[in-house]
Formats: sequence, C-alpha cells, structure tokens
Amino acid sequence: MRKPRWSTASYLLYAGGLTVLFAALGALAYLSTQYGDAAYAGWAALILVVLYAIAHALKRQGRWTAAGVFAFASVIAWAAFVGALWTWFGWLNGSSANSGFAGFSVARLSLELLVLVAALDDLRRFRFPFIAAISVFVGWLFVTDLISGGGNWSAVVTLFAGLAYFAVGGVSDKPSAFWLHFGAGALIGGSLLYWWHSGDTSWSLISVASLVYCLIADRTRRASWAVFATIGFFAAATHFSAEWASGTLSFSPSVVSTFRGWVPSLVFAFVGFLLVALGLYSRRRHPAEPLAE
Repeated sequence: MRKPRWSTASYLLYAGGLTVLFAALGALAYLSTQYGDAAYAGWAALILVVLYAIAHALKRQGRWTAAGVFAFASVIAWAAFVGALWTWFGWLNGSSANSGFAGFSVARLSLELLVLVAALDDLRRFRFPFIAAISVFVGWLFVTDLISGGGNWSAVVTLFAGLAYFAVGGVSDKPSAFWLHFGAGALIGGSLLYWWHSGDTSWSLISVASLVYCLIADRTRRASWAVFATIGFFAAATHFSAEWASGTLSFSPSVVSTFRGWVPSLVFAFVGFLLVALGLYSRRRHPAEPLAE
C-alpha cells in the first residue's frame, strides 16, 4: 500500500473529490424532501454508480490518488444508498432503529456491517489509506452498537476498541496504520472524557492522560497522539483557568466576588512551556528522524 505525498496536486485532488462528495450529499438531502422513499433510493443508487464508475475509470488510468478519493466518496454514497433502501423497506422507521446504541436493531446493525464490508473491500481494491478512516470508525460503531446499549458500558467498549486499534496499529507498518492510531487516540480519549469531565480531580486525570499521550506519540512516532494530548491539555487548562480565576472574599456580613484576570494567561503559558519542553525532549530522543504523520 502506497503512502500519499502531500503536494499541490494531491491537495487539489482531495479538495476536489471531497467537494464532489459534499455536493452529492447535499443533493441527496434536497432530493429526500422532494421525492418518496422509493424514488430517493433510486437517486442514491444513481449517485453511487456515478462515483464508483469514476473511481474505477481513474484507477484504470493509473490515477491512484484521484481514484482513491472517489473510492472513499463511493463508500459514503454506498452508506447513503443502503440507508435509503432500508428506509424504503420500512426497516429504519422505528425509534430503536434510528437511535445509536439504543436497543438492538437488525436493520441498523446490518447497515453498519454492509458499510464496513464495503470500506474493507475498497481498501483492498484501491489500496488507498484514507478509506481506512471509514473502516476504523464504522468498525467501532458496529462493535459498540452490537454489544452495548449506551452509557457507561458503551464507554467501556469504546475504551477497549481504542486499545485494540492501538495494538494493531503498533505492529503494522502500512500507511493505513495512521488511521488506527488516530482512531485509538480518539476513542480512548473520548471514553476518558466521558468519565472525567467534572471537577478538579477529573481534569487532573485528563492532564495526566494527556502527558501519557505525548509519551505514546514519542514512542510510536505518531503525531496524532500529540495532537490529542494538546486538546486534552487545553481542555484542562480551560477548566482550571475558570476555576482559579474566579473566587469570593468574605467581608462579614457581605460577600464580594473577585476575578483574577491574569490567571488564564498564566495557566496557558504554563501549558505552552510544557508542550515546548515535551517537544525538546522528543527532539533530543530522535534528533535525525522526522515525526511520522
């Protein structure tokens, strides 16, 4: 599997292909308000056929990046088509079928499974790493939907799914491993934020987890972990800035509110210097190696 190289040409191919995808989704949104379920499914099928035909035509011409972008778009179009088909059949009309993780729904699970299979098949056919983003997301969605019903249990499943992606990404040298690490960081971080998002103790734990993310980024050479770590540090800094900047002074019998406007600047300056220190530590450990994307 080849690794796309970022250039003016590749940017324009990504931007153009994804613009076509968003235009197609916008058209489907409009058509859903103008036609019945059967006709809408027909329009969705037409858009799917057009996008998939373009992807294969570009592949035959050796236009690997352009073909891959349109293959990515065709998987999204496939999801829209299957969803339209299931709606036409009346399988996605119930509340449990339309609510993620709410109850067991064969229609919803079959939709997720068919999209996952399509993503994996196109990843094999086109060998384009960007398609792995769909398989990583839908794979988590299918497993979590299958064995959990929301709440804490879904967060637990999400945590283990992230750990599984991390383990697989850690032993894979394929370009698509980027999306395994990206998914792992997002899922593990999301589950931790689900449990730890209120109070000083929770945000202190998020700060510790962010530090661990930075160490993982250094060990794995995957910058996505450092990006998620930065988000965690900023979220914790926002909490502590608000917490420490506000306060009250008691002058019996009155209470006077105070605001320390310098606190947020000091907190975020500390975070900034911490990130610089972590960056220098990583550079010292790997002086000659570029950081993997």
